[in-house]
Amino acid sequence: MQGYNVLMIYNKDMDKLLMCKRLRNPYKGLSNLVGGKIERGESGITAAYRELLEETGISDKDIVLHHLMDFKYYFQECYVEVYVGKLKYDVMVSGDENELYWSDLNKDFFDMSLFAGEGNIGHMIEQVKMSKDKIFTEVSS
Repeated sequence: MQGYNVLMIYNKDMDKLLMCKRLRNPYKGLSNLVGGKIERGESGITAAYRELLEETGISDKDIVLHHLMDFKYYFQECYVEVYVGKLKYDVMVSGDENELYWSDLNKDFFDMSLFAGEGNIGHMIEQVKMSKDKIFTEVSS
């Protein structure tokens, strides 16, 4: 079963979420979270940090990622690991895979005409809201 990751990257104030505008299918033209493929023999967290650096220029010195949840798709024979992190400080993001931008959190992330993932982005954001005190308590350093 092929593994993928999705990375929810919040700015240091937790009022913006890093998004990308998809240039290719699936979801061409829609906004999505950054992420990618977990390579054979690679741990999920290692793949998450690798994809984050490749797609955004953000390194493990800038952020601590936390494993939030997984989605398993039996008929598509794949799974998606979801990681979340809050930047320690402002960073410049850059990538050539998709256009990157910081989204305000007052959007309807369940709107499938704007956002990829069949409403999953909205669901993940709600999960972070419900658990953010637990997730980010250890990130004070």
